[in-house]
Amino acid sequence: MNIASDTHRKISPKLVGKIVQLKQGEAIVNLETVPEMVADEYGLVHGGFIFGLADYAAMLAVNKPTVVLGAADSKFLAPVKVGDVAQATAIIVEEIGKKIKVECMVQVGEKVVFKGDFTCFVVDKHVLS
Repeated sequence: MNIASDTHRKISPKLVGKIVQLKQGEAIVNLETVPEMVADEYGLVHGGFIFGLADYAAMLAVNKPTVVLGAADSKFLAPVKVGDVAQATAIIVEEIGKKIKVECMVQVGEKVVFKGDFTCFVVDKHVLS
C-alpha cells in the first residue's frame, strides 16, 4: 500500500524523479533523464543527477518532514545516458534513535548503475529554522 510523502514535498520530480512506490521504510523512484542532465557530447548523464535520485529515494524511505542526509558511501557502477530511465530503490536497514541507515540501488533496466549507503538523521526541527 502506498503512503503519502511527508518529506521533500516541493522538490522537482524533473530533477530527482517521480515516486513510483512509497511504503513504510521503502521507496521506489523513477528519473527520466533529459538533455539538460548531459555532461558531454556522448550523452553521458552527470552523476550528480543519479546521486540526487538515490538521495531522494533514501529521504522518502525515511519519510519524515525533518530528515536530513548526514553521510553517504556511494559507488557509481555503470554510466547512464540521456533518455535512460533510472530507477532507485531505497530500504531502511537500521534505526538507532534519530540515526537511520538506508541502502539504495539505482538501476537502468536490469543493470545496476549505482549503490549507496546513506546515513540519515531525523532532527527535532528544520535545519533552517
